[in-house]
Amino acid sequence: MEKRALLIDFDGTLVDSEVVHYDSWQHVLSPFDIHYTEQAFCLEFAGVPTLQAATVIKKRHNLDISAQWLCEQKNQQFVLTSEQVKPKLLAGVKAFLNAAKQQFTLVLVTGSTRNEAIPVLTHYELFDLFSATICKDDVINPKPDPEPYLKALEFLSIKPLEAFALEDSATGLQSATAAGVQTIVIPHEYSKSQDHSKASFIANDFSEAWEYIQKNTYI
Repeated sequence: MEKRALLIDFDGTLVDSEVVHYDSWQHVLSPFDIHYTEQAFCLEFAGVPTLQAATVIKKRHNLDISAQWLCEQKNQQFVLTSEQVKPKLLAGVKAFLNAAKQQFTLVLVTGSTRNEAIPVLTHYELFDLFSATICKDDVINPKPDPEPYLKALEFLSIKPLEAFALEDSATGLQSATAAGVQTIVIPHEYSKSQDHSKASFIANDFSEAWEYIQKNTYI
C-alpha cells in the first residue's frame, strides 16, 4: 500500500526543545525550592506529557497544589520562555520537510499546545508546509493515547498503513503504533535509552529516515 502522508511530532523531533521545557519547569518549581539538574530532569521526563510529569512531581515533593495547576503554569511559562529563546531546529529538518512536502501530505501531531508549537514553526517558516496540525488542544486524550494520530488519519481520510509517523520518544511511539501507524523513531540524547522496540525503523538522523521512507513508500 502506498504511503501518502507523514505524521510528524514536534518536541524532540523537529526542535531541540528539551532545554526550554527544563528551564520552564525550573521557573515554576523554584519558588517551592525544588531543583533538578538538566540531565536528571530530561532523562526522566523527555517525551512525558506535561500533566503526567506534574503529577509525578506533585506526589514526589508533597506539594499542596494540583497537578493541573502545575501543568498550566509550566505551559504558560514555556510560551514566555520560547518567545525569548526559540528552540533550535534539529539538524536536517528544513531539508527533510521541504523534500517530503513534494511527495507527501504533512501533518503535525504533537503533545504541545498550539501556543507552544505554532509560533516556533512560524518563526522558522515551516508552518505552511503542514496541511494540518493536531495539537494537545485538539484532543481529549493526548499522547500516549492513540487519539492524536487517529484524528490525523480521520482528517486525511486515509488508512493507518498509508502513513508513516516520525517520533523521538517512547510516548509518541506508543501513540502512533496504537493507532496502527508504522513509526520511524529518531532518538536524541535524552530518549535514546527508552524502549523503541515497536518502531518500524530507528534512524540516527533525518537523512537515514528519508532513505528508509523512500525505500518503503510502496510497501
